[in-house]
Amino acid sequence: MPKQHINPDSLFPSLQHGFSQIVVASGAKTVYISGQTAWNEKKEIIGASDLAEQARQALRNVEAAVRSAGGTLADVVALRIYIVNYKPEDAGAVGNALREFFPEERRPASTWIGVSSLAVPDFLIEIEVTAVLE
Repeated sequence: MPKQHINPDSLFPSLQHGFSQIVVASGAKTVYISGQTAWNEKKEIIGASDLAEQARQALRNVEAAVRSAGGTLADVVALRIYIVNYKPEDAGAVGNALREFFPEERRPASTWIGVSSLAVPDFLIEIEVTAVLE
């Protein structure tokens, strides 16, 4: 069964924010990916104090991790996004990054969580992923 993205009229329209309300998935393999941050492969922070650029780097890392497991971003069904000192005005930076990586018809379910800090003081965002591969 392919993944089914559901956005019922009885829930607020979330696609414009970069995610689907519901994703129904079944497949041969479920992949759980540890939280990805703005570190590149050399353990250098990409984006410094720019939340949008850190989000893009974290999503590039998500994409690399999913590919390593044999999938693509289309296989991602859920995100848990941890944002340091989240404020409503941060939504645009994160939402724009999500829209760049996930096309409207295949946006994963998503939960955004404001936190006081992450494992490294320079991290502004961390993205944890669940993917289901066919």
